[in-house]
Amino acid sequence: MNQIRGSKQLQIGALIFPGVDQIDFTGPFEVFSRIPGATYHVIAKDRKPIRDRCDLILTPEKTYSKISRLDLLHVPGGPGQEALMDDEETLSFIREQAANTNYIFSVCTGALILGAAGLLVGKRATTHWAALHLLNYFGATPSNERVVIDGKLVSAAGVTAGIDGALRVAALLCGERKAQEIQLDLQYAPEPPFDTGSVTTAPKEVVQAVRAAYQPLTDARLVTARRIGAKLGIEYNTVTAAD
Repeated sequence: MNQIRGSKQLQIGALIFPGVDQIDFTGPFEVFSRIPGATYHVIAKDRKPIRDRCDLILTPEKTYSKISRLDLLHVPGGPGQEALMDDEETLSFIREQAANTNYIFSVCTGALILGAAGLLVGKRATTHWAALHLLNYFGATPSNERVVIDGKLVSAAGVTAGIDGALRVAALLCGERKAQEIQLDLQYAPEPPFDTGSVTTAPKEVVQAVRAAYQPLTDARLVTARRIGAKLGIEYNTVTAAD
């Protein structure tokens, strides 16, 4: 894909909403805000302060109607995603931007919002491991990769994967050298204390405990995914997650 270089003023927008997982938003923000010549817009339905899933207060600066064409639309996830799955004003905004933007980037269960907007049909995508199986209902082929690029769609897996995905997007927008400089500026060189960041490496009892904590939300998301998929006329894809 062609990198967007030169004197162009990049317009990057992030959609936030009540119940967003703030690091889905702020992790990539740390990357995108360092792209030379980029303007980063924090977007919501209205400009009232919102609370993330842990009650951190975030304040949007622009509403949908105040945003023109973006070069990149960033859609984070979080449990508040459920409320947006039937929000036609939000879904219409996402569709309109996706039709004209260079890239659309989802983090975690932000991918489910894109699915509700009908943007995952025929695409490879990823999301948080507890929701990965739901991508089938939106016509996508789920992948266990931490970051998946399929055309103009870039999706990152759960939460902290947004930083990895944002660096990949930065490389697409302004070249690998600049993305590498941003990574060094952030001193992003993770050394996690435990090898439990993946269901494939975490002990069985750890996976069971976290899965159980997610279960009520996962069950609600399954009901929503089935309903929205049927509404969109998408035939359920039984393909399991690709390696």
